[in-house]
Amino acid sequence: MAGLRTLDDLDVVGKRVVVRADLNVPMKGGAVADDTRIRCLIPTVTELADTGASVVVLSHFGRPDGKPVAECSLAPLRAPLEALAGRPVQFISTDWADSVHLPRFGRSGEIVLMENTRFHRGEEANDPSFSRKLADLGDIFVNDAFSVSHRAHASTEGIARLLPSYAGRSMEAELAALDSALGNPVRPIGAVIGGAKISTKLAILENLVKRADLLVVGGGMANTLLHARGKEIGRSICEPQLCDVAERILRQAKEHGCTIVLPTDVVVADRFAPGATHLTVSVDNVPGNAMILDIGPDTVAAVAEKFSKLRTLLWNGPMGAFEIEPFGEGTFALANAAARLTQTKELLTVAGGGDTLAALNASGAIDDFSYVSAAGGAFLEWLEGRELPGVEVLRAKSGMEV
Repeated sequence: MAGLRTLDDLDVVGKRVVVRADLNVPMKGGAVADDTRIRCLIPTVTELADTGASVVVLSHFGRPDGKPVAECSLAPLRAPLEALAGRPVQFISTDWADSVHLPRFGRSGEIVLMENTRFHRGEEANDPSFSRKLADLGDIFVNDAFSVSHRAHASTEGIARLLPSYAGRSMEAELAALDSALGNPVRPIGAVIGGAKISTKLAILENLVKRADLLVVGGGMANTLLHARGKEIGRSICEPQLCDVAERILRQAKEHGCTIVLPTDVVVADRFAPGATHLTVSVDNVPGNAMILDIGPDTVAAVAEKFSKLRTLLWNGPMGAFEIEPFGEGTFALANAAARLTQTKELLTVAGGGDTLAALNASGAIDDFSYVSAAGGAFLEWLEGRELPGVEVLRAKSGMEV
């Protein structure tokens, strides 16, 4: 949070404020299927409008590849945004490729939604001329889209170098939660990292073993670590070519005083299908024709006990194939154990990632976590310890002070 400027630092009376949102919402039959991302934007746009600004909202939608595509228009989002904001929203269907200087519009308290920024190829290329076109829409820039801030695009990074730039309320809340979980956490701090392939989360593991006190690894990722330790894993998903890397991570954890916890018992089946015949076995007794699809009850109990000794917990990824019954029981049990500790104020819990949200939703524990991030790639890059260009530029003294 150091150096981050927020709406608290801003007087917007009579100003036009360009707000970068993430309105890349799921659609079904031409209607919004999940309005979570629109709801996240509402506190920022209503606060700005209520305090005297005219608000210009920018967002991408889909992958139109730098040209207008009807199915990627933001027009269908005008009405839901208007309903949630409780005030009229004007939609501007602009030809971003037009070289004509775009008008400055909007009166105090008004909200304007602009067409998809990705209709111009300069958006993803972070083209300076397109960044200038976006900056000409207002006096101040507010980024309220953490989920796209790992991308150095014109509407996230380029515009912020041309206008006085600030974090919106959603961005501020996200960064505060992440800072409390990893930037400046209360210790001991633990992390639950799961998923199918260790190759997709190597950078996360290598960052966390240096910063966490406890690292619980599950899912297919754990199979590779178990295999590296000489365990029989049958026909389970595994990346044997990464055993050397897995052993390196285990060594790094020891060097940095991070305890890595792997399953001691697992749920196995001979096929990956709903209701498949399954049994729980020790990791020392996995049948050669079986697949590991979940962690077992002994592992759940041991990890839940370790949770009780933590003060901060990060969570990314499921412990098993939670989408297929009954192989989500381990994930669900651990999620609820963390949720109970959160509700008694013994543990701060921060979770993120697409599969993680789905698993926590299925467990019924999602509302009891301290903070759940809807950001996908940005959350993962943050876990890797990487700087996010759309965030870092807000810390810089971009543009002029207001």
